[in-house]
Amino acid sequence: MKTVEEKLAKSLTAESIELIPYLPYLLQDLWELGSSPKDILNMITKHVHVSVETRILDLACGKGAVSVNLARELGCRVKGIDIIPEFIDFAINKAQEFGVEKLCEFKVGDINESVKTEKDYDIVIYGAVGDVLGNWEETITLLKNTVKNGGYIIIDDAYGNDNTSAKYPTREQWLKIFNSTGVRLIDEKIIEDDELASLNNKQQELIIKRANELKEKLPQKAHLFDSYIRSQQVECDELEKEISGVTMLLRNLAESL
Repeated sequence: MKTVEEKLAKSLTAESIELIPYLPYLLQDLWELGSSPKDILNMITKHVHVSVETRILDLACGKGAVSVNLARELGCRVKGIDIIPEFIDFAINKAQEFGVEKLCEFKVGDINESVKTEKDYDIVIYGAVGDVLGNWEETITLLKNTVKNGGYIIIDDAYGNDNTSAKYPTREQWLKIFNSTGVRLIDEKIIEDDELASLNNKQQELIIKRANELKEKLPQKAHLFDSYIRSQQVECDELEKEISGVTMLLRNLAESL
């Protein structure tokens, strides 16, 4: 069974848990890690009635970009959880910077434990990559337990293309997973190729800059940082050529039972 650290490393495309202490430095220039705050805000605004009483749970919240933007734009309460303390510190500072510290709560924690105790949210957002919470069926089932009947789940993942391996489900396979786990696909936002390529190039440039700085400071660990750059590029190439990045809005169908 994978450890929490191994799952974390995989979710951030690190090939070894030895790299984890250096991730805050490598990713220091990026606020948005994974999910697009704009896409998620648009989906929620379009499909969900939000009030000051709305409660949102942001699992694997990273540096809080989604949480802070939702609190700022919608005036709702958001709780973000991530296992990297430096990310949580950054999120807290951002909430204060944007004047939403009273609406945002950020906590260091293992989301594998959080899904067992966090309950009755209106919306849960999950942007981690890989099998952090288990396979896709297990992940959706765990996320369902955190929201109310009729509540919403937002997942940032990918559709596999028909001609690729079984690493990611195709859209049709995702729909079967949704049906078997009792959720309905309400909306989806597939990332356009041009938008994705531009974002990947910008992020990769910033990560390479920080990796080179670390290589100068810690030449004995240069192989770690070179490996991270390679794994990041592999993920970028995969997203641009083999799979389609997608943000999905799901609804928990328990209300109709």
